[in-house]
Amino acid sequence: MIYQNLRQFIEALRKENDLHIIEAPVDPYLELAEIHRRVIEQEGKALLFTNVKGTPFPVVSNLFGTDRRVDMAFGPRPEQLMKTIVNATKTLLPPTPKALWNERGLIRDMIKVGVKTVSAAEAPVLGVQRTEAPLAQLPRVTSWHEDGGPFITLPLVYTEKPGQPKDHNLGMYRIQVYDDSTTGIHWQIHKGGGFHYHEAEQRNEPLPVTIFLGGPPALIASAIAPAPENLPELMLASLIMGDKLPMTEDPLGGHRIPAEAEFAISGYVPPHERRPEGPFGDHFGYYSLKHDFPVFHVKHVHHRKDAIYPATIVGKPRQEDYYLGEFLQRLLSPAYPLVMPAVRSLWAYAETGVHALAAAVVRESYSREALVSAFTILGQGQLSLTKFLMLTDKPLDLSNFTVLLETILERFNPAQDLFILNHTSHDTLDYTGRKLNHGSKAVLMGVGEPVRELPRMYEGGDLPGITRIEPYCGGCLVISGASYEQEPELPAHVLQRISAMEQKWPLVFIVDNAEEVVRSQASFLWTVFTRFNPATDMFADHEVKLHHLNYKLPIVVDARMKPGYPDEVLPREDIVHLVDERWKSYGL
Repeated sequence: MIYQNLRQFIEALRKENDLHIIEAPVDPYLELAEIHRRVIEQEGKALLFTNVKGTPFPVVSNLFGTDRRVDMAFGPRPEQLMKTIVNATKTLLPPTPKALWNERGLIRDMIKVGVKTVSAAEAPVLGVQRTEAPLAQLPRVTSWHEDGGPFITLPLVYTEKPGQPKDHNLGMYRIQVYDDSTTGIHWQIHKGGGFHYHEAEQRNEPLPVTIFLGGPPALIASAIAPAPENLPELMLASLIMGDKLPMTEDPLGGHRIPAEAEFAISGYVPPHERRPEGPFGDHFGYYSLKHDFPVFHVKHVHHRKDAIYPATIVGKPRQEDYYLGEFLQRLLSPAYPLVMPAVRSLWAYAETGVHALAAAVVRESYSREALVSAFTILGQGQLSLTKFLMLTDKPLDLSNFTVLLETILERFNPAQDLFILNHTSHDTLDYTGRKLNHGSKAVLMGVGEPVRELPRMYEGGDLPGITRIEPYCGGCLVISGASYEQEPELPAHVLQRISAMEQKWPLVFIVDNAEEVVRSQASFLWTVFTRFNPATDMFADHEVKLHHLNYKLPIVVDARMKPGYPDEVLPREDIVHLVDERWKSYGL
Protein backbone atom coordinates (compact mmCIF):
# COMPACT_ATOMS: atom_id res chain seq x y z
CA MET A 1 0.00 0.00 0.00
CA ILE A 2 1.15 3.56 -0.74
CA TYR A 3 0.76 5.76 2.35
CA GLN A 4 0.08 9.38 1.45
CA ASN A 5 0.49 10.60 5.02
CA LEU A 6 1.45 9.60 8.53
CA ARG A 7 -2.06 8.91 9.77
CA GLN A 8 -2.77 6.37 7.03
CA PHE A 9 0.24 4.41 8.23
CA ILE A 10 -0.80 4.79 11.87
CA GLU A 11 -4.28 3.49 11.02
CA ALA A 12 -2.78 0.52 9.18
CA LEU A 13 -0.68 -0.28 12.27
CA ARG A 14 -3.80 -0.07 14.45
CA LYS A 15 -5.66 -2.53 12.21
CA GLU A 16 -2.67 -4.89 12.34
CA ASN A 17 -2.62 -4.67 16.15
CA ASP A 18 0.86 -3.14 15.96
CA LEU A 19 0.00 0.17 17.64
CA HIS A 20 -0.30 0.71 21.38
CA ILE A 21 -2.22 3.78 22.55
CA ILE A 22 -1.15 5.23 25.89
CA GLU A 23 -3.92 7.41 27.33
CA ALA A 24 -2.33 7.96 30.75
CA PRO A 25 -0.65 11.35 31.22
CA VAL A 26 3.02 11.15 30.25
CA ASP A 27 5.74 13.74 30.80
CA PRO A 28 7.69 14.57 27.61
CA TYR A 29 10.70 15.21 29.85
CA LEU A 30 12.48 11.81 30.08
CA GLU A 31 9.42 9.68 30.91
CA LEU A 32 8.19 9.34 27.31
CA ALA A 33 11.68 8.44 26.13
CA GLU A 34 12.15 5.75 28.78
CA ILE A 35 8.84 4.12 27.80
CA HIS A 36 9.90 4.19 24.13
CA ARG A 37 13.30 2.63 24.85
CA ARG A 38 11.84 -0.27 26.79
CA VAL A 39 9.28 -1.02 24.11
CA ILE A 40 11.78 -0.92 21.24
CA GLU A 41 14.18 -3.16 23.18
CA GLN A 42 11.39 -5.74 23.30
CA GLU A 43 10.63 -5.18 19.58
CA GLY A 44 7.24 -3.95 20.72
CA LYS A 45 4.51 -1.95 19.04
CA ALA A 46 4.45 1.60 17.73
CA LEU A 47 3.35 4.03 20.45
CA LEU A 48 0.71 6.77 20.33
CA PHE A 49 0.74 9.01 23.41
CA THR A 50 -2.59 10.86 23.56
CA ASN A 51 -2.09 12.75 26.83
CA VAL A 52 1.33 14.40 26.77
CA LYS A 53 1.84 17.06 29.41
CA GLY A 54 2.18 20.65 28.21
CA THR A 55 0.86 20.15 24.68
CA PRO A 56 -2.47 19.60 22.93
CA PHE A 57 -0.82 17.34 20.34
CA PRO A 58 -0.59 13.56 20.59
CA VAL A 59 2.90 12.14 20.05
CA VAL A 60 3.65 9.04 17.97
CA SER A 61 6.95 7.18 18.25
CA ASN A 62 8.55 3.85 17.36
CA LEU A 63 6.83 3.87 13.95
CA PHE A 64 9.75 2.06 12.30
CA GLY A 65 11.15 0.10 15.24
CA THR A 66 10.91 -3.40 13.75
CA ASP A 67 11.68 -4.98 10.39
CA ARG A 68 8.00 -5.80 10.02
CA ARG A 69 6.87 -2.18 10.37
CA VAL A 70 9.52 -0.99 7.93
CA ASP A 71 8.26 -3.59 5.45
CA MET A 72 4.71 -2.35 6.06
CA ALA A 73 5.73 1.27 5.54
CA PHE A 74 7.47 0.75 2.22
CA GLY A 75 6.79 -2.77 0.93
CA PRO A 76 8.98 -4.61 -1.60
CA ARG A 77 8.17 -2.32 -4.53
CA PRO A 78 10.86 0.39 -3.97
CA GLU A 79 13.69 -2.16 -3.82
CA GLN A 80 12.38 -4.00 -6.86
CA LEU A 81 12.03 -0.75 -8.77
CA MET A 82 15.58 0.34 -7.90
CA LYS A 83 16.95 -2.97 -9.20
CA THR A 84 14.90 -2.58 -12.37
CA ILE A 85 16.24 0.95 -12.90
CA VAL A 86 19.82 -0.22 -12.51
CA ASN A 87 19.30 -3.14 -14.89
CA ALA A 88 17.65 -0.82 -17.41
CA THR A 89 20.83 1.22 -17.68
CA LYS A 90 22.24 -1.81 -19.49
CA THR A 91 19.22 -2.76 -21.61
CA LEU A 92 18.35 0.81 -22.68
CA LEU A 93 21.78 1.62 -24.04
CA PRO A 94 21.32 2.21 -26.90
CA PRO A 95 17.60 3.15 -26.52
CA THR A 96 16.19 1.12 -29.41
CA PRO A 97 12.42 0.86 -29.97
CA LYS A 98 12.51 -2.79 -28.88
CA ALA A 99 14.43 -1.93 -25.69
CA LEU A 100 12.02 0.88 -24.87
CA TRP A 101 9.04 -1.42 -25.41
CA ASN A 102 10.54 -4.07 -23.16
CA GLU A 103 10.95 -1.49 -20.41
CA ARG A 104 7.52 0.10 -20.83
CA GLY A 105 6.53 -0.85 -17.27
CA LEU A 106 9.54 0.95 -15.87
CA ILE A 107 8.85 3.99 -18.05
CA ARG A 108 5.29 4.15 -16.68
CA ASP A 109 6.68 4.00 -13.13
CA MET A 110 9.22 6.74 -13.81
CA ILE A 111 6.57 9.06 -15.26
CA LYS A 112 5.00 9.03 -11.77
CA VAL A 113 8.21 10.26 -10.11
CA GLY A 114 8.17 13.95 -9.22
CA VAL A 115 6.08 16.51 -7.37
CA LYS A 116 2.69 18.02 -8.13
CA THR A 117 1.17 21.25 -6.91
CA VAL A 118 -2.18 21.12 -5.12
CA SER A 119 -4.40 23.94 -3.90
CA ALA A 120 -4.62 25.16 -0.33
CA ALA A 121 -8.02 23.46 -0.04
CA GLU A 122 -6.33 20.13 -0.82
CA ALA A 123 -3.52 20.66 1.72
CA PRO A 124 -4.44 19.56 5.27
CA VAL A 125 -1.15 20.95 6.58
CA LEU A 126 -2.55 24.49 6.13
CA GLY A 127 -5.42 23.85 8.56
CA VAL A 128 -3.99 26.07 11.33
CA GLN A 129 -1.33 28.78 11.25
CA ARG A 130 0.56 30.30 14.16
CA THR A 131 2.70 33.44 14.06
CA GLU A 132 2.79 34.43 17.74
CA ALA A 133 5.13 32.23 19.78
CA PRO A 134 4.89 29.66 16.98
CA LEU A 135 6.66 26.83 18.83
CA ALA A 136 4.88 27.32 22.14
CA GLN A 137 2.53 24.34 21.96
CA LEU A 138 4.87 21.77 20.43
CA PRO A 139 5.74 18.79 22.67
CA ARG A 140 8.99 19.43 24.53
CA VAL A 141 10.42 15.92 24.21
CA THR A 142 13.69 15.46 26.10
CA SER A 143 15.36 12.06 25.72
CA TRP A 144 18.30 12.08 28.15
CA HIS A 145 18.86 13.96 31.39
CA GLU A 146 22.13 15.57 30.24
CA ASP A 147 20.60 16.86 27.00
CA GLY A 148 20.88 20.63 26.54
CA GLY A 149 17.10 20.89 26.26
CA PRO A 150 14.17 19.49 24.31
CA PHE A 151 14.85 18.44 20.72
CA ILE A 152 12.76 17.87 17.63
CA THR A 153 14.03 14.41 16.69
CA LEU A 154 12.25 13.66 13.38
CA PRO A 155 12.69 17.02 11.61
CA LEU A 156 12.73 17.07 7.82
CA VAL A 157 14.82 20.18 7.21
CA TYR A 158 14.30 21.67 3.75
CA THR A 159 16.65 24.21 2.14
CA GLU A 160 17.45 25.45 -1.35
CA LYS A 161 20.78 26.53 -2.77
CA PRO A 162 20.92 30.35 -2.84
CA GLY A 163 19.99 31.52 -6.31
CA GLN A 164 19.20 27.98 -7.49
CA PRO A 165 15.84 26.90 -6.03
CA LYS A 166 15.75 23.65 -8.02
CA ASP A 167 18.84 22.51 -6.12
CA HIS A 168 17.23 21.50 -2.83
CA ASN A 169 18.16 19.44 0.21
CA LEU A 170 15.96 17.56 2.64
CA GLY A 171 17.94 16.31 5.59
CA MET A 172 17.38 15.24 9.17
CA TYR A 173 19.42 17.54 11.40
CA ARG A 174 18.66 17.67 15.07
CA ILE A 175 16.80 20.74 16.26
CA GLN A 176 17.22 21.97 19.84
CA VAL A 177 14.28 24.11 20.92
CA TYR A 178 15.59 27.20 22.72
CA ASP A 179 12.30 29.05 23.23
CA ASP A 180 8.99 29.68 21.50
CA SER A 181 10.53 31.14 18.34
CA THR A 182 14.16 29.99 18.00
CA THR A 183 16.01 26.69 17.75
CA GLY A 184 19.49 25.44 17.04
CA ILE A 185 20.20 23.67 13.77
CA HIS A 186 22.90 21.01 13.82
CA TRP A 187 24.39 21.21 10.32
CA GLN A 188 27.39 18.91 10.20
CA ILE A 189 30.32 19.28 7.82
CA HIS A 190 29.11 16.77 5.24
CA LYS A 191 25.44 17.72 5.06
CA GLY A 192 23.68 19.32 2.08
CA GLY A 193 21.83 21.86 4.21
CA GLY A 194 25.16 22.94 5.65
CA PHE A 195 26.53 23.47 2.14
CA HIS A 196 23.55 25.73 1.34
CA TYR A 197 24.05 27.70 4.55
CA HIS A 198 27.76 28.12 3.83
CA GLU A 199 26.94 29.65 0.45
CA ALA A 200 24.33 31.95 2.00
CA GLU A 201 26.89 33.10 4.58
CA GLN A 202 29.40 33.80 1.83
CA ARG A 203 26.78 36.09 0.30
CA ASN A 204 25.99 37.55 3.74
CA GLU A 205 22.37 36.49 3.31
CA PRO A 206 19.94 34.67 5.60
CA LEU A 207 19.01 31.19 4.42
CA PRO A 208 15.27 30.40 4.30
CA VAL A 209 14.52 27.10 6.06
CA THR A 210 11.35 25.04 6.45
CA ILE A 211 11.07 22.06 8.77
CA PHE A 212 8.44 19.48 7.88
CA LEU A 213 7.14 17.02 10.46
CA GLY A 214 5.31 13.93 9.30
CA GLY A 215 3.94 13.44 5.83
CA PRO A 216 4.31 10.20 3.88
CA PRO A 217 6.68 7.68 5.52
CA ALA A 218 8.66 7.88 2.26
CA LEU A 219 9.44 11.53 2.98
CA ILE A 220 10.95 10.62 6.36
CA ALA A 221 13.05 7.87 4.78
CA SER A 222 14.32 10.12 1.97
CA ALA A 223 15.55 12.72 4.47
CA ILE A 224 17.97 10.27 6.10
CA ALA A 225 18.94 8.36 2.97
CA PRO A 226 22.68 8.43 2.10
CA ALA A 227 21.76 9.43 -1.43
CA PRO A 228 24.20 11.00 -3.92
CA GLU A 229 24.31 14.79 -3.71
CA ASN A 230 22.73 15.16 -7.15
CA LEU A 231 19.69 13.00 -6.29
CA PRO A 232 16.95 15.32 -4.95
CA GLU A 233 15.37 13.90 -1.82
CA LEU A 234 11.86 14.91 -2.90
CA MET A 235 12.34 12.80 -6.02
CA LEU A 236 13.56 9.89 -3.91
CA ALA A 237 10.48 10.22 -1.70
CA SER A 238 8.26 10.10 -4.80
CA LEU A 239 10.13 7.05 -6.09
CA ILE A 240 9.63 5.23 -2.78
CA MET A 241 5.93 6.19 -2.72
CA GLY A 242 5.34 5.19 -6.32
CA ASP A 243 3.43 8.42 -6.97
CA LYS A 244 4.00 12.15 -7.29
CA LEU A 245 4.49 14.00 -4.01
CA PRO A 246 1.75 16.63 -3.50
CA MET A 247 3.12 20.06 -2.58
CA THR A 248 1.33 23.31 -1.81
CA GLU A 249 2.32 26.97 -1.69
CA ASP A 250 2.86 28.56 1.71
CA PRO A 251 0.27 31.38 1.91
CA LEU A 252 2.57 33.31 4.26
CA GLY A 253 5.51 33.06 1.87
CA GLY A 254 8.45 30.73 1.78
CA HIS A 255 9.07 27.26 0.45
CA ARG A 256 6.44 24.95 -0.90
CA ILE A 257 5.19 22.49 1.71
CA PRO A 258 4.26 18.79 1.45
CA ALA A 259 0.48 18.99 1.49
CA GLU A 260 0.12 15.92 3.72
CA ALA A 261 2.65 16.93 6.40
CA GLU A 262 1.54 17.26 10.01
CA PHE A 263 3.53 20.45 10.67
CA ALA A 264 5.55 22.95 8.61
CA ILE A 265 7.83 25.27 10.60
CA SER A 266 9.06 28.18 8.46
CA GLY A 267 11.75 30.78 9.08
CA TYR A 268 15.34 31.68 8.35
CA VAL A 269 18.90 31.18 9.58
CA PRO A 270 20.88 34.46 9.67
CA PRO A 271 24.51 34.51 8.53
CA HIS A 272 27.26 34.42 11.17
CA GLU A 273 24.93 33.91 14.15
CA ARG A 274 25.87 31.05 16.48
CA ARG A 275 24.58 29.74 19.78
CA PRO A 276 25.62 26.81 21.98
CA GLU A 277 23.80 23.61 21.00
CA GLY A 278 23.83 20.35 22.94
CA PRO A 279 24.81 18.19 24.72
CA PHE A 280 22.62 15.52 23.13
CA GLY A 281 22.45 11.76 23.58
CA ASP A 282 22.93 10.72 19.96
CA HIS A 283 22.84 7.59 17.79
CA PHE A 284 26.47 6.75 18.64
CA GLY A 285 25.20 5.89 22.13
CA TYR A 286 27.11 8.74 23.77
CA TYR A 287 26.49 12.40 24.49
CA SER A 288 27.68 14.64 21.71
CA LEU A 289 29.04 17.72 23.47
CA LYS A 290 28.03 21.36 23.45
CA HIS A 291 29.25 23.36 20.44
CA ASP A 292 28.23 26.55 18.66
CA PHE A 293 25.83 26.05 15.74
CA PRO A 294 23.63 28.29 13.58
CA VAL A 295 20.30 29.59 14.92
CA PHE A 296 16.91 29.06 13.27
CA HIS A 297 14.43 31.92 13.71
CA VAL A 298 10.84 30.71 13.28
CA LYS A 299 8.40 33.10 11.61
CA HIS A 300 5.31 30.90 11.47
CA VAL A 301 4.02 27.36 11.82
CA HIS A 302 1.33 25.59 9.80
CA HIS A 303 -0.22 22.36 11.05
CA ARG A 304 -3.21 20.12 10.55
CA LYS A 305 -6.24 20.80 12.69
CA ASP A 306 -5.78 17.39 14.32
CA ALA A 307 -1.98 17.24 14.00
CA ILE A 308 0.02 14.30 15.36
CA TYR A 309 3.58 15.06 16.42
CA PRO A 310 6.08 12.40 15.21
CA ALA A 311 9.12 11.75 17.39
CA THR A 312 11.86 9.22 17.84
CA ILE A 313 14.36 8.51 20.58
CA VAL A 314 18.00 7.96 19.71
CA GLY A 315 20.73 6.33 21.75
CA LYS A 316 22.85 3.21 21.90
CA PRO A 317 22.07 0.95 18.91
CA ARG A 318 19.74 -0.67 18.09
CA GLN A 319 17.16 2.09 18.02
CA GLU A 320 14.48 3.04 15.50
CA ASP A 321 17.00 4.64 13.11
CA TYR A 322 18.75 1.25 12.79
CA TYR A 323 15.76 -0.35 11.07
CA LEU A 324 15.26 2.60 8.71
CA GLY A 325 18.96 2.55 7.88
CA GLU A 326 18.86 -1.14 7.00
CA PHE A 327 15.99 -0.53 4.58
CA LEU A 328 17.73 2.42 2.94
CA GLN A 329 20.93 0.48 2.44
CA ARG A 330 19.01 -2.33 0.75
CA LEU A 331 17.19 0.22 -1.39
CA LEU A 332 20.24 2.14 -2.57
CA SER A 333 22.86 -0.64 -2.76
CA PRO A 334 21.94 -1.70 -6.33
CA ALA A 335 22.82 1.83 -7.49
CA TYR A 336 26.37 1.81 -6.10
CA PRO A 337 27.88 0.05 -9.14
CA LEU A 338 26.52 2.85 -11.34
CA VAL A 339 28.81 5.40 -9.69
CA MET A 340 31.45 2.93 -8.52
CA PRO A 341 31.65 0.16 -11.17
CA ALA A 342 34.20 -1.94 -9.28
CA VAL A 343 32.08 -2.02 -6.10
CA ARG A 344 29.85 -5.10 -6.04
CA SER A 345 28.15 -4.34 -2.72
CA LEU A 346 28.62 -1.96 0.19
CA TRP A 347 27.42 -1.85 3.77
CA ALA A 348 27.75 0.73 6.56
CA TYR A 349 27.21 -0.64 10.06
CA ALA A 350 24.48 1.15 11.98
CA GLU A 351 25.70 -0.54 15.17
CA THR A 352 28.76 1.73 15.02
CA GLY A 353 26.88 4.97 14.34
CA VAL A 354 27.19 4.33 10.56
CA HIS A 355 30.27 6.39 9.71
CA ALA A 356 32.64 4.53 12.04
CA LEU A 357 32.69 1.36 9.92
CA ALA A 358 31.86 0.36 6.36
CA ALA A 359 32.70 -2.66 4.24
CA ALA A 360 32.55 -3.51 0.55
CA VAL A 361 32.88 -6.42 -1.82
CA VAL A 362 34.96 -5.12 -4.69
CA ARG A 363 36.38 -6.30 -8.00
CA GLU A 364 40.02 -7.40 -8.13
CA SER A 365 40.52 -7.94 -11.86
CA TYR A 366 44.13 -6.77 -11.59
CA SER A 367 46.55 -6.52 -8.70
CA ARG A 368 45.68 -3.76 -6.21
CA GLU A 369 42.41 -2.78 -7.89
CA ALA A 370 40.82 -3.09 -4.44
CA LEU A 371 42.86 -0.09 -3.32
CA VAL A 372 41.44 1.93 -6.20
CA SER A 373 37.96 1.01 -4.93
CA ALA A 374 38.92 2.12 -1.42
CA PHE A 375 39.80 5.61 -2.63
CA THR A 376 36.66 5.70 -4.77
CA ILE A 377 34.43 4.84 -1.81
CA LEU A 378 36.13 7.40 0.43
CA GLY A 379 35.49 10.04 -2.21
CA GLN A 380 31.71 9.59 -2.30
CA GLY A 381 29.51 12.02 -0.36
CA GLN A 382 28.84 10.91 3.20
CA LEU A 383 31.00 7.83 2.66
CA SER A 384 33.97 10.21 2.75
CA LEU A 385 33.54 10.30 6.55
CA THR A 386 34.00 6.54 6.94
CA LYS A 387 36.57 5.97 9.69
CA PHE A 388 37.35 2.29 9.10
CA LEU A 389 36.85 0.67 5.69
CA MET A 390 37.15 -3.08 5.10
CA LEU A 391 37.35 -4.62 1.61
CA THR A 392 37.30 -8.10 0.11
CA ASP A 393 36.72 -9.54 -3.34
CA LYS A 394 34.83 -12.57 -2.04
CA PRO A 395 31.02 -12.50 -2.49
CA LEU A 396 29.42 -12.60 0.94
CA ASP A 397 26.68 -11.05 3.03
CA LEU A 398 28.31 -7.94 4.44
CA SER A 399 25.73 -7.61 7.20
CA ASN A 400 27.31 -10.73 8.77
CA PHE A 401 30.38 -9.02 10.17
CA THR A 402 31.94 -12.16 11.65
CA VAL A 403 32.15 -13.86 8.25
CA LEU A 404 33.53 -10.67 6.69
CA LEU A 405 36.23 -10.25 9.33
CA GLU A 406 37.38 -13.87 9.10
CA THR A 407 37.43 -13.69 5.29
CA ILE A 408 39.69 -10.64 5.41
CA LEU A 409 41.98 -11.89 8.18
CA GLU A 410 42.59 -15.14 6.29
CA ARG A 411 43.87 -13.16 3.30
CA PHE A 412 45.28 -9.91 4.58
CA ASN A 413 48.98 -9.05 4.22
CA PRO A 414 49.73 -6.35 6.80
CA ALA A 415 52.70 -4.99 4.84
CA GLN A 416 50.55 -3.99 1.89
CA ASP A 417 46.90 -4.31 2.91
CA LEU A 418 46.65 -1.94 5.88
CA PHE A 419 46.65 1.82 5.35
CA ILE A 420 46.28 4.36 8.15
CA LEU A 421 45.63 7.91 6.98
CA ASN A 422 46.05 10.69 9.52
CA HIS A 423 44.81 14.31 9.35
CA THR A 424 41.46 13.50 7.75
CA SER A 425 37.89 14.63 8.44
CA HIS A 426 35.75 12.87 11.03
CA ASP A 427 32.03 12.68 11.60
CA THR A 428 31.05 15.59 13.85
CA LEU A 429 29.57 13.13 16.36
CA ASP A 430 32.73 10.98 16.56
CA TYR A 431 34.91 12.26 19.41
CA THR A 432 37.72 9.72 19.11
CA GLY A 433 39.85 12.21 17.15
CA ARG A 434 41.76 14.86 19.04
CA LYS A 435 39.79 17.77 17.55
CA LEU A 436 36.16 18.24 16.47
CA ASN A 437 35.63 17.08 12.85
CA HIS A 438 39.26 15.89 12.65
CA GLY A 439 40.65 12.39 12.97
CA SER A 440 42.04 9.57 10.85
CA LYS A 441 40.99 6.65 8.69
CA ALA A 442 42.09 3.08 8.15
CA VAL A 443 41.65 0.77 5.17
CA LEU A 444 41.96 -3.00 5.75
CA MET A 445 41.87 -5.31 2.73
CA GLY A 446 41.80 -9.06 2.27
CA VAL A 447 41.59 -10.32 -1.32
CA GLY A 448 42.65 -13.40 -3.26
CA GLU A 449 43.23 -16.81 -1.69
CA PRO A 450 43.78 -17.49 2.04
CA VAL A 451 47.35 -17.13 3.27
CA ARG A 452 46.84 -18.34 6.86
CA GLU A 453 44.66 -20.52 9.03
CA LEU A 454 43.05 -18.54 11.81
CA PRO A 455 43.28 -19.58 15.47
CA ARG A 456 39.92 -19.95 17.20
CA MET A 457 40.80 -20.99 20.77
CA TYR A 458 43.27 -18.98 22.81
CA GLU A 459 46.23 -21.06 24.01
CA GLY A 460 48.78 -18.40 24.84
CA GLY A 461 48.57 -18.37 28.64
CA ASP A 462 48.25 -15.33 30.89
CA LEU A 463 49.07 -11.82 29.70
CA PRO A 464 50.50 -9.24 32.15
CA GLY A 465 47.85 -6.70 33.13
CA ILE A 466 45.08 -8.64 31.36
CA THR A 467 42.22 -10.18 33.36
CA ARG A 468 39.98 -11.47 30.56
CA ILE A 469 40.80 -13.03 27.17
CA GLU A 470 37.97 -13.90 24.77
CA PRO A 471 38.11 -14.88 21.08
CA TYR A 472 35.47 -12.96 19.12
CA CYS A 473 35.89 -15.01 15.95
CA GLY A 474 38.66 -16.75 14.08
CA GLY A 475 41.78 -14.58 14.18
CA CYS A 476 40.31 -11.86 16.38
CA LEU A 477 41.02 -11.72 20.10
CA VAL A 478 39.31 -9.40 22.59
CA ILE A 479 41.04 -8.73 25.91
CA SER A 480 40.49 -6.50 28.93
CA GLY A 481 42.42 -5.47 31.99
CA ALA A 482 43.57 -2.13 33.33
CA SER A 483 41.68 0.99 32.26
CA TYR A 484 43.31 3.59 30.03
CA GLU A 485 43.75 5.94 33.00
CA GLN A 486 45.51 3.19 34.95
CA GLU A 487 47.79 2.01 32.17
CA PRO A 488 47.82 4.02 28.93
CA GLU A 489 50.87 2.08 27.69
CA LEU A 490 49.11 -1.29 27.91
CA PRO A 491 48.84 -1.75 24.08
CA ALA A 492 52.61 -1.60 23.67
CA HIS A 493 53.09 -4.28 26.35
CA VAL A 494 50.38 -6.48 24.85
CA LEU A 495 51.90 -6.12 21.38
CA GLN A 496 55.31 -7.23 22.61
CA ARG A 497 53.91 -10.28 24.40
CA ILE A 498 51.52 -11.45 21.67
CA SER A 499 54.14 -10.94 18.94
CA ALA A 500 56.35 -13.48 20.71
CA MET A 501 53.65 -16.15 20.98
CA GLU A 502 53.73 -19.28 18.90
CA GLN A 503 49.98 -19.00 18.31
CA LYS A 504 49.41 -16.14 15.84
CA TRP A 505 46.39 -13.87 16.32
CA PRO A 506 46.28 -11.27 13.50
CA LEU A 507 43.97 -8.81 15.31
CA VAL A 508 43.66 -7.99 19.01
CA PHE A 509 41.27 -5.47 20.58
CA ILE A 510 41.84 -4.14 24.07
CA VAL A 511 38.50 -3.15 25.66
CA ASP A 512 37.14 -2.35 29.08
CA ASN A 513 34.96 -5.47 29.38
CA ALA A 514 35.86 -8.32 27.03
CA GLU A 515 33.11 -10.64 28.25
CA GLU A 516 30.41 -8.09 27.41
CA VAL A 517 31.96 -7.08 24.07
CA VAL A 518 31.98 -10.59 22.57
CA ARG A 519 28.37 -11.27 23.61
CA SER A 520 26.96 -10.32 20.20
CA GLN A 521 27.84 -8.70 16.90
CA ALA A 522 25.97 -5.55 17.93
CA SER A 523 27.87 -5.30 21.22
CA PHE A 524 31.23 -5.90 19.51
CA LEU A 525 30.69 -3.37 16.75
CA TRP A 526 29.31 -0.65 18.97
CA THR A 527 31.93 -0.93 21.71
CA VAL A 528 34.99 -1.38 19.52
CA PHE A 529 34.50 0.95 16.58
CA THR A 530 33.16 3.91 18.56
CA ARG A 531 36.18 3.93 20.90
CA PHE A 532 39.31 4.20 18.79
CA ASN A 533 40.95 6.55 16.33
CA PRO A 534 43.14 4.61 13.87
CA ALA A 535 46.17 6.92 13.92
CA THR A 536 46.43 7.09 17.71
CA ASP A 537 45.01 3.75 18.82
CA MET A 538 46.32 1.11 16.39
CA PHE A 539 49.65 -0.51 17.28
CA ALA A 540 51.92 -2.79 15.25
CA ASP A 541 55.60 -3.34 14.60
CA HIS A 542 56.49 -1.75 11.27
CA GLU A 543 59.23 -0.50 9.02
CA VAL A 544 59.34 2.35 6.53
CA LYS A 545 60.10 1.17 3.01
CA LEU A 546 59.86 3.42 -0.06
CA HIS A 547 57.78 5.95 1.91
CA HIS A 548 55.29 3.25 2.96
CA LEU A 549 54.68 1.81 6.42
CA ASN A 550 54.99 -1.97 6.20
CA TYR A 551 53.08 -3.31 9.19
CA LYS A 552 53.69 -6.69 10.82
CA LEU A 553 51.28 -8.92 12.69
CA PRO A 554 49.67 -8.73 15.16
CA ILE A 555 47.65 -5.51 14.94
CA VAL A 556 46.63 -4.34 18.41
CA VAL A 557 43.78 -1.82 18.74
CA ASP A 558 43.16 0.12 21.93
CA ALA A 559 39.36 0.41 22.11
CA ARG A 560 39.11 1.39 25.77
CA MET A 561 37.29 4.53 26.92
CA LYS A 562 39.74 7.44 27.07
CA PRO A 563 39.86 10.88 28.71
CA GLY A 564 37.88 13.37 26.66
CA TYR A 565 35.42 10.82 25.30
CA PRO A 566 31.80 11.79 26.05
CA ASP A 567 29.76 9.70 28.47
CA GLU A 568 27.65 6.76 27.41
CA VAL A 569 23.95 7.58 27.55
CA LEU A 570 22.18 5.91 30.48
CA PRO A 571 18.70 6.60 31.89
CA ARG A 572 18.38 8.47 35.15
CA GLU A 573 17.58 6.16 38.06
CA ASP A 574 14.56 8.09 39.34
CA ILE A 575 13.00 7.99 35.84
CA VAL A 576 13.62 4.24 35.69
CA HIS A 577 11.80 3.84 39.03
CA LEU A 578 8.98 6.14 37.92
CA VAL A 579 8.35 4.14 34.75
CA ASP A 580 8.59 0.88 36.74
CA GLU A 581 5.86 2.11 39.07
CA ARG A 582 3.62 3.44 36.29
CA TRP A 583 4.12 0.58 33.80
CA LYS A 584 0.65 -0.91 34.29
CA SER A 585 -0.99 2.49 33.88
CA TYR A 586 0.46 2.67 30.37
CA GLY A 587 -1.37 -0.55 29.51
CA LEU A 588 1.90 -2.25 28.61
